[in-house]
Amino acid sequence: MDYKAVIFDFNGTLFFDNDKHVLAWEEISKIVRGHGISEDELHTHFNGVPNAKVIQYLDPQMTDPKEVARLSALKEEYYRHFCKEDVKNFHLVEGAELYFYYLKQRNIPFTIASASIKENIDFFIESFNLDKWMDPKDIVYDDGTYENKIMMFKDAARKLNVSLKECLIIEDSVSGITNAYQAGCENIVVIDSAGKKNEYEKLPGVKKILDNFIGI
Repeated sequence: MDYKAVIFDFNGTLFFDNDKHVLAWEEISKIVRGHGISEDELHTHFNGVPNAKVIQYLDPQMTDPKEVARLSALKEEYYRHFCKEDVKNFHLVEGAELYFYYLKQRNIPFTIASASIKENIDFFIESFNLDKWMDPKDIVYDDGTYENKIMMFKDAARKLNVSLKECLIIEDSVSGITNAYQAGCENIVVIDSAGKKNEYEKLPGVKKILDNFIGI
């Protein structure tokens, strides 16, 4: 693959954390409606869905934006707590730092485009020393101004001073892969943290599917 820059998704790509999101939403679901979430709900109403929409799914009558924001922030507090609690698994995906080193050695710029909120991005920067590898100012995250992940990818490429056709994007979900391709990237590597290789390999732009960053 030929590329001049790399854009990483974060959750499920550089850090395997889906179980922590599930645990956090379990707590919020108990607060809002008195019980946890089902496996079917997880796949149809939670994964890849913005916090506000999940909360409104849990309680369709909830219209107060302040309460939605409070519950959203609380969910992320739970998430960060569960991350720190699981010391054994609180690390970047195998091979990620070696790949960062490879890119640095070749002067290939890279950054992150993540749907995470600022508080979580700050948490990741501090916990994983991301500022050792990239300029935190170049990290694109959900600050409320992006319409979708397509716009995030476009802004990340702009920050790296390259076109998306010259980028390699590393993702882990169908929606992320689709958005990367629609944004204009035709070089996509998938980290298969969800075990959906058969689904991913059918998507346009996908060049390689890996379990981690070894051999990328």
